[in-house]
This record gives sequence, C-alpha cells and structure tokens, in this order.
Amino acid sequence: MIVERHEFSSDNVAPICPEAWAALEEANTHYAPSYGEDRWTARACDRVREIFEIDCDVYFVFTGTVANALALAQLCKSFQSVICHRHSHIQTDECGAPEFFTGGSKLLLVGGEDGKIDTGQVEALLNRQNEPHSHKPGAISISQATEFGTVYSRDVIAEVADLARTHQLFLHMDGARFANAIASLNCAPKAITWEAGVDVLCFGGTKNGAAVGEFVIFFDKKISREFDYRAKQAGHLGSKMRFLAASWLGLLTGDAWLRNAQHANDAARRLADGLRKEAGIKNVFSVEANAVFVSMEERLASGLHARGWRFYKFIEPDVYRLMCSWATTDRAISDFVGDVSSISLNK
Repeated sequence: MIVERHEFSSDNVAPICPEAWAALEEANTHYAPSYGEDRWTARACDRVREIFEIDCDVYFVFTGTVANALALAQLCKSFQSVICHRHSHIQTDECGAPEFFTGGSKLLLVGGEDGKIDTGQVEALLNRQNEPHSHKPGAISISQATEFGTVYSRDVIAEVADLARTHQLFLHMDGARFANAIASLNCAPKAITWEAGVDVLCFGGTKNGAAVGEFVIFFDKKISREFDYRAKQAGHLGSKMRFLAASWLGLLTGDAWLRNAQHANDAARRLADGLRKEAGIKNVFSVEANAVFVSMEERLASGLHARGWRFYKFIEPDVYRLMCSWATTDRAISDFVGDVSSISLNK
C-alpha cells in the first residue's frame, strides 16, 4: 500500500507547532470571559503592538480569506476598486470574497515579474481618466510573501506606498506568509509595514504553526472605526476567542513565529539545492521564502504521485509548487529528492 505524503503540498498540512499547542492546553485549563474579553486575547494583541512597535488596532478572525476580505471592505466603498497582481490570492483563490464583503468593489489586475506588482502598470492604470462610469480606485493590495514565494523589499513597498498616497489610496498587505518574509529580509516588522506606508496588514498564523486564526492589524486607528461590528456581522467574533488567541500567544511569546518561518525558509533552500544538485532541476522563481517552484515533465510528476507524494501544479503547463513548513524534516527533503533522482534516471 502506498502511503500518501503531503509534506510539500502546502504549509497548511503541517501540525500545530509545540509552542502553540502548549498555549492551547494551558488556556483549556481555565474558565474565561467570552468574545475576546479574556486575558489571552488581550496579551496577544499587546504582543503584536510590541512586535510592530506601534499602538495599533488588532482583531482576530478565523481565516486568511476573511481577513483580506473584511480589511478591504473597511478600506473601500462598493463603487471603489482594489488594484492587485493578477496572480494574487485575492484574485485567484478567495471565491469572490473581497467583492462580496465590499459589496461590489472590482479587482483591477496588473502584471509584474515574480508575482510582484509592476508599479509602472499601476501608475498607468491610475493615470487613466476615472469618472462615474468606472470603478474609482480605492486601495492597492500586495502579498508578502507573494504567491510565487518571492519577497518585496522595503524600498519597493515604500515605492508602492508613495504611489498610493499620491492618488489618495490605501495600501493593504496580504501577509498570509508575512513571517516568512520577515525571516527572509531579516528586518524589523515595522520596516516593511507602517514605516514603509502600509495601512493594513493581514498577518497569517495558520501557515506558521497556529491551529487557526489570523490577525487584521490597522496601523492607523482612524481607519479601523467600527471594524469590530464588521467582524461580528461576518461571523468572526468567536465566543471562545481565547483559543484563537492562545495559539497565537504561543507563537508570539519567545518569537516562535520567527523561528518557525526561518526553519521553513531554510528547508525550502535545502530542497531547491538538492533538486538542482541531485536531479538538475532548477527553480522557476527565486527561493526567497518557503516555496520552491520547479518545472517538471508529466512523467516525473506522475511518478512522484505514484510513490505517494502530494503536491500541486501551480502554473500551466508544467510548473509545480513545493511548500515547506515549520515541520519539514531533512528526511522528507532527502526522500523526495531521492525519488526525483530515481525517476529521472530511469527514463
């Protein structure tokens, strides 16, 4: 019987990390107030403020999709639009949630190499005549890290932010893998968020080792007015919020979130190096976070699937994504690279 191995299909498949699990267990030994009035929620939000070095508004929601959708709904009126990369998660993988929760905001798509928006294309779009017959741009959204596993530098984020300010737009950051970007850039979180001009960050914990739950962080409190009502209306005010918060508290206390991201990034580099050296398979995109994108012949991909490996084709016709997580082991990497080499040699 073939045993299925999901290690590289997504960072969502990894278990809860020990720090988050221990914090959940500790929270489970107590009675506590409901709906975020507990000490775990308060401590987790305070820890976010410490990490980002600013007095910001912090809200918990259950999923990354709703974090992005509700954040954009807070920024944009229904007749406004959101400019984003054509391969961004809000465009390709959120089932129209941003459009639904904004009540009609349109996603305006631009291109750009390596999954990063091309500021020239954004500027050209913004400089065209905007009048009541078309959606009025309201926000720019960038992903950090991108869907292709690349990372925006501080200077590029600041360039996008300057463009947004010039045109009186908000800047939203989808940070489902924000921790991996910080580990890659080795910078303070503030350097690529509010200091660079980001208004709202959706900070992902699920892919970083949490059980469930994401933060929506508003760096300017004026923007977040009544967001608590928006979250409640959407069903994202948890009655036992302490269990979302406790998991996050386990990550944020002692910087487990950063160690987890560093491990995942390092594992991705080791995987990419092994595939290149042992099987001659090169990366399609630079390995800057915890994703490795490679081009595979159908025979190789099918052979790996037949041996139990599960991973996804990401770009037609032949580009596959391999994701690493806090739990990726050297054994998993060596086993996968070994199978790639074995199948490649037996053509």
